[in-house]
Amino acid sequence: MSSAALPVWLPLMNRLVIALGKLGVVTGPVHVLTIPGRSSGEPRTTPVSPLTLDGRHYAIAAIPQADWARNARAAGRGELSRGRRRTPVEIHEVQDPQVKRAVLGEFPTQVPGGVTFFVRLGLVERADPTRFPAAADGVISGRRASSASCCRGSTRSHRGRTTPRTAGTSPA
Repeated sequence: MSSAALPVWLPLMNRLVIALGKLGVVTGPVHVLTIPGRSSGEPRTTPVSPLTLDGRHYAIAAIPQADWARNARAAGRGELSRGRRRTPVEIHEVQDPQVKRAVLGEFPTQVPGGVTFFVRLGLVERADPTRFPAAADGVISGRRASSASCCRGSTRSHRGRTTPRTAGTSPA
């Protein structure tokens, strides 16, 4: 299936969602992911709509080679914010094809606003939930990280609560 161009309104909408997030406004299921740039190290932000499966949190990179996804792969860490709440996260790309398919199978239910986007990009033929598992290339996983280190291996959130480890992961 061929991919269509990104919607012309997407950069403006991303900036609006990021600006609202900085003001503490919650916009539906959307969170703002901040990650260091892979070359500059400067913070880069992008809206994401995480979903949860079996206690683990996932974000989908509809375009696996998008800058944010490449930065996430390179950094392996970031900060997820929603409203005024910020959570350090570790980021890993999911390697297991079964986990990827399961996550994409949940996408239409947990992030229904993203379904049209997947159709428009040509990632799925139509808004049929049974079609989504086949589009499972860009699944990444995040877990809460220690605010002190924000590094691999931590299983404590920034508030000291223990959180479950995520599944093996890879490209975002």
